[in-house]
Amino acid sequence: MPETAQTFEVAVIGAGIAGASVAAELAAAGAKVALIEQESQPGYHTTGRSAAVYSPIYGPQPIRALTRASLQFFENPPTGFSERPLLYGIDAAFVAREDQLDQLEAMERELSDALTVSRICQSTLYERLPLLRAGYAVAALWDTGTSEIDVAALHQGYLRVFKANGGTVKTRAPVIDLAQSAQGWQIAMPQGAVTARTVVNAAGAWADEVGQMAGAERIGLTPKRRTALMVDAPQGIDIKSLPLTIDVAEEFYLKPDAGKLLISPANEDPEPPCDVQPNEMDIAICVDRIERAFNVTVKRVESPWAGLRSFVADKSPVAGFSRKVEGFYWLAGQGGYGIQSAPGLAQYAAAELMGKLVPEHIMAERLDPQTIQPGREGLGV
Repeated sequence: MPETAQTFEVAVIGAGIAGASVAAELAAAGAKVALIEQESQPGYHTTGRSAAVYSPIYGPQPIRALTRASLQFFENPPTGFSERPLLYGIDAAFVAREDQLDQLEAMERELSDALTVSRICQSTLYERLPLLRAGYAVAALWDTGTSEIDVAALHQGYLRVFKANGGTVKTRAPVIDLAQSAQGWQIAMPQGAVTARTVVNAAGAWADEVGQMAGAERIGLTPKRRTALMVDAPQGIDIKSLPLTIDVAEEFYLKPDAGKLLISPANEDPEPPCDVQPNEMDIAICVDRIERAFNVTVKRVESPWAGLRSFVADKSPVAGFSRKVEGFYWLAGQGGYGIQSAPGLAQYAAAELMGKLVPEHIMAERLDPQTIQPGREGLGV
């Protein structure tokens, strides 16, 4: 059969972590799936630029529920999924200045049921985090339930499962048109077209554009630039023992990484969908914030990069069938939480797409499906 006539049950647009994970779940369940990616390789944009951590206390309530529901997969992935662990434990400290204590207390109240989180005083904080500049912070929330995620292993594992179950990956295949017919969705690309009964829109920063091409509702997606860079660690500091350190108002974060420090101003600057590049002002702001908070002097910036984290108004993901066009499924708006929640969200979406009940282990984490459906009030569209 010629390529222009290929027919699939599901076409997933976007091969980053969202698209790859749901495509793998669907293919493993026996569906015939095409995974369509506009770039030359899957994960070129946000997924490939993520310094993700697994933090079940990070993000809005639906994300925290999906993240908790993902832990079993992270700790016990399918046989052959990855040759190395997906998680590596690291403590996390949410530090607060005197003027940020109200925010710290609000965060403490919101996380009151998190068993891994405790508040520590200034003296204990400086014992555990001597890299902090004297007098900068007065208290912190300390979390022992955080882990670093091997993003590449997770993403490649999903792609491996997808291909092993007969999935078809199409790269260098930007979607130029979406149209419905009696046969289903006609998905046009420069090298031809495919037909699918259902389209999954996992196009990341481009998801609203794909939605408009299909005639679906808008979800008010805003891609936001985040910049990060590597710098040398101060001499005499055992950085392996350092926690992931996050300003309670998310004005910066610092994390040990391969003998150096990964730092970011934790910025969220609106940006049109693009191959985003690091911004010189972001870098300068980052260095200033880090030097104010830590006994760190940045003499040289290494490997700066930027990625787009795409949010809707309430910062929760959008997962569900369009209310406007049939057979069009949204899987977008994961923001900065897409890696840590990917297994749970993929299992949720795959169940909906196959007309099955949402897995019990996801509902047990108190996920309310209405909080992630397209058309909810929180989208603000």
